[in-house]
Amino acid sequence: MTEDERPEPPPIVREPISLGAVAVPTRFFLAPLAGYTSLAFRLAVREAGGLGLATTDLVNARSILEKRRRAFELAATCPDDQPMAIQIYGAKAEEMRAAARWAVDQGASVVDINMGCPVNKVVRSGGGSALMCQADTATSLVAAVVDAVASPVTVKMRLGWDDATISAPLLARAFERVGAAAVIIHGRTREQGFKGHVNHEGIRAVVEAVEKMPVVGNGDVRTLADAARMFQATGCSAVSIGRGALGNPFLFRELSRWAKSGDPGPGPTFDERLDLMERHFHRLVEQRGERHACLQFRKTLKWYHHLTRMQKLFYLQLINISSAAKFTATMREVRRAGPSAPLPGHFEPRVPVPSGPIDKW
Repeated sequence: MTEDERPEPPPIVREPISLGAVAVPTRFFLAPLAGYTSLAFRLAVREAGGLGLATTDLVNARSILEKRRRAFELAATCPDDQPMAIQIYGAKAEEMRAAARWAVDQGASVVDINMGCPVNKVVRSGGGSALMCQADTATSLVAAVVDAVASPVTVKMRLGWDDATISAPLLARAFERVGAAAVIIHGRTREQGFKGHVNHEGIRAVVEAVEKMPVVGNGDVRTLADAARMFQATGCSAVSIGRGALGNPFLFRELSRWAKSGDPGPGPTFDERLDLMERHFHRLVEQRGERHACLQFRKTLKWYHHLTRMQKLFYLQLINISSAAKFTATMREVRRAGPSAPLPGHFEPRVPVPSGPIDKW
């Protein structure tokens, strides 16, 4: 992008933002992506710079109360992972209240309620997008969680169940009245899943429906130009970035620089990209052990391969790593060899989603 093509940052991105009493350093948030935005990845992205708020994978409130290990792993955090939100889902107010208290005790500065997940295992229990069809139940649930904790409570939701039932504006207004600190709007319906394009007009309708509560725009923000378009077209207070952060974990740094000066600065060097990749892997080892780290890291290698343009030989070695020592030795060779092609800016990572009709997810 040339200087002439670069959009001007809207005035709002230079202003501070808070969610309740929690000050957030930038208006650029990391959205949760199940299986990808682990604590290890969040910390690696934070160290790259520019990140405002990060959110965990969604966690079943009942699983928290049943003390299931997987729920605790998904909600893992640490003092360096701040400010952050633990995202919980469920349909029973008492379970959600108890899970919210637990989340705050674990170090969450914000409790995020998921009403946007379209997958069947979440919806069939009455959680996720299903709550958008039950305005009174959804509002009562948000009110119960707000009452349970002193920390700010946010709600992540979609525009509605389908194009015929766009309920987000009405719900956002109701949530604001019962004390929600913000809503994060994914600009698609549940019926769309992750297909089609984000509906900026739909997000703007939510912005116009509330009085003072921040509305965070989410969906299809993968570049600086996308972020500028989201702010301009919707009037949102912040943007939440998911797949765009997988494609370019340095996007937050670029957006933060752009917000301050209008210039995103130079793109990350080859060594910076490798540094982030190594931090991510070694954090996984620290948190989950060597075997799990090797298995988990394989999921991310395709987009790291593209981001770094490492030679395919090294990609094939890393996809089969079984130890931290092998990872370190291979990465030493990657650095020595350098990139095999010019380093890319943005690219679109493929994040697997269930196939088939959305109502069968």
